[in-house]
Amino acid sequence: MKHPDVFKAMMGLAATYENSTLEPALLELVKIRASQINGCGFCLDMHTKDARLEGETEQRLYLVSVWRETSIYSEREKAALAWTEAVTRLENQHVPDAVYDQAKAQFSDEELVRLTIAVVVINGWNRLNIAFNLPAGSYKAGSLKAARAPAS
Repeated sequence: MKHPDVFKAMMGLAATYENSTLEPALLELVKIRASQINGCGFCLDMHTKDARLEGETEQRLYLVSVWRETSIYSEREKAALAWTEAVTRLENQHVPDAVYDQAKAQFSDEELVRLTIAVVVINGWNRLNIAFNLPAGSYKAGSLKAARAPAS
């Protein structure tokens, strides 16, 4: 990104959930689902590759967009995916009560705030990448994590 201050700000916001109790694989599913909804090819490329590094299977990655139609996701993952869709779309200007109740049953207050920030951040990245037409396909798995690692 040509604007390191923007990159740094977005990464700072992402740091609020990356070292939380939210599972890295769950966060990748959230990022994939939001990116599917928004049509961000660059982010889909990145997060499907990084999800594989977190141990995700091809089948689970292929079925994220139709997660309601399968039994391969845990109740916690289903709650996170429903929350992601509701926060990404905000069709009724609020998260439906049923989705909120589902999320509250699976996540602590702290986790739900951090999960919401994860959805906000991926939506921000989607919009930036789509707006500036960042092409998909060139991301190397794990390179964002390596870039964030402290220099030794």
